[in-house]
Amino acid sequence: MADKLIKTRFAPSPTGFMHIGNLRTALYSYLLAKSQEGKFILRIEDTDQVRLVEGATDVILKTLEMTGIDYDEGPVVGGENGPYIQSQRLEIYREYAQKLVDSGHAYYCFCTPERLESLKDDKGIGGYDGHCRSLSKEEIEKNLAEGKPYVIRQRMPDTGTTSYFDQVYGEVSIDNSELRDQVMMKADGYPTYNFCHVVDDYLMGVTHVVRGNEYLTSTPKYCLLYDAFGWERPCYVHLPLLMGKDEDGNVSKLSKRHGAVSFQDLVADGYLPEAIVNYIALLGWCPKDSNQEFFTMDELKKAFSMEGLSKSPAVFDYEKLRWFNSEYIKKMPEDLYQEKALPILDEICGDNVNKKKLAELLHSRISAFSDIKDSVAFVTSRLDMDSSLYTNKKNKTTPESCLEVLKDCLPLLEAVSDWNNDQLFAVLKDYAASKEKKAGAVMWAIRIAVARQGITPGGATELMEVFGKEESLDRIRLAISELE
Repeated sequence: MADKLIKTRFAPSPTGFMHIGNLRTALYSYLLAKSQEGKFILRIEDTDQVRLVEGATDVILKTLEMTGIDYDEGPVVGGENGPYIQSQRLEIYREYAQKLVDSGHAYYCFCTPERLESLKDDKGIGGYDGHCRSLSKEEIEKNLAEGKPYVIRQRMPDTGTTSYFDQVYGEVSIDNSELRDQVMMKADGYPTYNFCHVVDDYLMGVTHVVRGNEYLTSTPKYCLLYDAFGWERPCYVHLPLLMGKDEDGNVSKLSKRHGAVSFQDLVADGYLPEAIVNYIALLGWCPKDSNQEFFTMDELKKAFSMEGLSKSPAVFDYEKLRWFNSEYIKKMPEDLYQEKALPILDEICGDNVNKKKLAELLHSRISAFSDIKDSVAFVTSRLDMDSSLYTNKKNKTTPESCLEVLKDCLPLLEAVSDWNNDQLFAVLKDYAASKEKKAGAVMWAIRIAVARQGITPGGATELMEVFGKEESLDRIRLAISELE
């Protein structure tokens, strides 16, 4: 297999949004192929018709597009091994299932749903008892002639063990006595995942199967299918679990109770796709000879290797993701940043607000674009004032000294015709010099008066440019009346 062109695949089921764990599987599978100049396939596994969600395939395609995970074969782009949607490959599965029946590695099972249900215990747990394993040829032909519904089951060995080598976890073995005769083809003519993905992986030339470690113990069943067909097994790469941490610090499998767990939810919360990709790349993998944390997709392709994969569960840390995202936002070119920020501000701010200036002030101060709404609450409404905010030890200000500054500056600001940061700063600086006051003390008084909160995304004159002349002066007049 070492001489073969490496080929990996991502084979999601269209059952909803793209879970972060699935996206990580897609990313690692993609990087494994591209790091070795191999090919990456996308296959849609839609044979479980009950769980299908309308539009979910489009979500998968859009997610891969947004994250920069491009595929060499698959829906839309095509390829020599198509079709790449399993519901369009049903005849292929029937053909290969019949081959296993003919070779004795599978058999027809005519057990009714009622009989199968009777095998379960009080807790609803039970396994198939092999009732139809030894039906005679005559019985089978009679049942088929009568049109009895049937499934096709894989015939598992009764004794011995089945082993395989996983690239992350090493040798994995299971006693064959623990394996049940799993269904390969259902009564409705559709295959099960356990069967059709093996057929597809072989026919599509997949050399490395990358998936979550929840499949570690079921993979021996798939190995037996390869063996039954006389096919070479692929290399298996099982990824560590993704865990989440709750408010009490307890760690468990990542789920909605930990926060947003789908790519779509994270994007809706204001996270950048490239930041999400960069962060999840490090959830279970680390570069061999580097402490580097920030990677472009091209850099990930060069750095990725299976040696960097960990066996230990990885914890999805939302605070770490926020930090990654904030760094990506800071590095955004101003024009691209404004394209994302301005529509948000257009929804929540009035026409009199200088939204472009406000967005500029927020550029280095938000961790996600969803932060913008909370960050500008002081702009969209006049907050209740706490007079203690006027007290500042560093600038030696008090409510009384600030009242004096506000009353002195109001007429000066009313006379300003060109209302911009530079002009406003010059006026207040000249006033401070004429009164032999610290410029910081003057700016403090004005800033608290117009913002009505202690921490702001800009200084006094920058905020006045955001508010505009009329609103700024109204807020200063209101502050004077409150202090008086």
